[in-house]
Amino acid sequence: MCGIVGYIGHRDAYPVVLKGLQRLEYRGYDSAGIALYDGEELKLCKTKGKVADLKEKLESSISTKGNVGIGHTRWATHGVPNDVNSHPHYSNSGNLVIIHNGIIENYDALKKELKTRGYTFESDTDTEVLVNLIEDVSNKEGVKLGKAVQIALNQTVGAYAIAVFDKRKPNEIVVARLGSPLAIGVGEDEFFIASDASPFIEYTNNAIYLEDGEMAVVRRDKGVKVRKIKDDSLVDPYIQELQLNLEQIEKGGYEHFMLKEIYEQPSAISDTFRGRMLADKGIVRMAGVDDNIERISNAKRIIIVACGTSWHAGLVAEYIFEDLARIPVEVEYASEFRYRNPIISENDVVIAISQSGETADTMAAIKLAKEKGAFVFGVCNVVGSSISRETHAGAYTHAGPEIGVASTKAFTTQITVLTLMALKLAKHKGTISHPDFMLLLQEMERIPGKVKLALESNENIKFIADIYKDARNCLYLGRGFNFPVALEGALKLKEISYIHAEGYPAAEMKHGPIALIDEHMPVIVIATKKGHYEKVVSNIQEIKSRSGKIIAVVTKGDEEVRDLADHVIEVPETMELLTPLLTTIPLQLLSYHIAVMLGKNVDQPRNLAKSVTVE
Repeated sequence: MCGIVGYIGHRDAYPVVLKGLQRLEYRGYDSAGIALYDGEELKLCKTKGKVADLKEKLESSISTKGNVGIGHTRWATHGVPNDVNSHPHYSNSGNLVIIHNGIIENYDALKKELKTRGYTFESDTDTEVLVNLIEDVSNKEGVKLGKAVQIALNQTVGAYAIAVFDKRKPNEIVVARLGSPLAIGVGEDEFFIASDASPFIEYTNNAIYLEDGEMAVVRRDKGVKVRKIKDDSLVDPYIQELQLNLEQIEKGGYEHFMLKEIYEQPSAISDTFRGRMLADKGIVRMAGVDDNIERISNAKRIIIVACGTSWHAGLVAEYIFEDLARIPVEVEYASEFRYRNPIISENDVVIAISQSGETADTMAAIKLAKEKGAFVFGVCNVVGSSISRETHAGAYTHAGPEIGVASTKAFTTQITVLTLMALKLAKHKGTISHPDFMLLLQEMERIPGKVKLALESNENIKFIADIYKDARNCLYLGRGFNFPVALEGALKLKEISYIHAEGYPAAEMKHGPIALIDEHMPVIVIATKKGHYEKVVSNIQEIKSRSGKIIAVVTKGDEEVRDLADHVIEVPETMELLTPLLTTIPLQLLSYHIAVMLGKNVDQPRNLAKSVTVE
């Protein structure tokens, strides 16, 4: 949520910062702005709307010259989306300018205090309060920018990633983070600042990721000096070599990132189990599990915490862990977990799932679980992210960058990692026979090829999407392992097409939702041959008798459901436990095509953000 970009060096800053903001558009935002310094003047331009709107406004109103620049895409928290509330924000003197991701929770008290000292405010934001607090500290204490930032941040409560520039100190930018990610790209006689590495990957492969509670003074002539915000102690920064490449964050000929990422799933799933699974030898290697096998396998229960699509992956994992490893599993919304005084013991294992590895609610749940003595295992996609550093152990999915806000390949790769983990535990505990273990591994190896086959239904799905694109409501039904897939399918449709949709267990339909069914209600039913098939067929008959429109996801060759449904989408046959990896594919494509046909912004749906770093 929100995007931060900064540059200081020998290049013109404007094209670097502008392209960086375009790279961060996937995070979700409603306004954008850039500040540039040309050696004499500090210039600022910002606007409600997209980066393209900012580019048009900026290039027609101010000079783009300057070797220092900071830019921001804002997702509104304090104050409505408009030009005034957009970042960057000046201090009252006009000497300081700031960009900020996060929330300053005590901003109102700070604002009242600053008003008594003569400060005035143009915006409704907490960010304008912070930049004036920094200026006030600098003036009162007579300290330089870096020290003023440190003192000011010790007076704030909340979360932030910030970049601050003082035109009186033109060779440095001060940055800091607490709860929101911030990376510093290290080049030759130049430095880059960003919420993630994508804005600067074409310029350098070297990056410093600030830890929570750290700040850095980035000086073009003296390099990067990192300190702890709390006590001013020096930190020896670790420069990490990035694995990201430019091709991964481009569309590669696809119309949208979401479509590209849907079609990347065969390779993403393969990459996720490559090196971890040797199907022919019956081996699953996962360092995070192997090193803690006794602690995890002896857990009295596993608690999975996640949000959104990751929560749905956790629900699938609940079925898989309990079926294979025979360990009780509870799946919790991370956003609710910390607020209900949960009962957690040292015998519990908490699995935290997050695509970005930065989700604020999930991070808060992790910290609570650790305080209670639980062992915390992280599953995320971004190397070096906060969750990967905060957990005791973990496993990365290897999905590659996911730019589309509506998660697709993250879901299937998370299920892949969690399935491997469950298989590893089941083998260790002896809750699965060796023949069944081998069969599952061999079928896992075939899944990427079967996902490719599922993708071949694209034209049929596009035809179906055209028929139902104007529906106002949709119902998604599934049972067993595919109930969470129904939830995920409904979420995808809501996220990108803005059509109201709900997912239900198929058997639950008659306990309420059946009242909604008429000839105008499309019902998407997951009806694969494996798992409660006859029961689902009965549910379909109940829908048909009430004139509901039935779109059924079926196993290839199915005839019984074909005779009942208005439309069928086939997926290859697989073992019941692995069906979610296939049945989710047509639901992703259906949502995508409906949204495109409705003219929606598929990659950047309204009001949503990719990495939600505020609670």
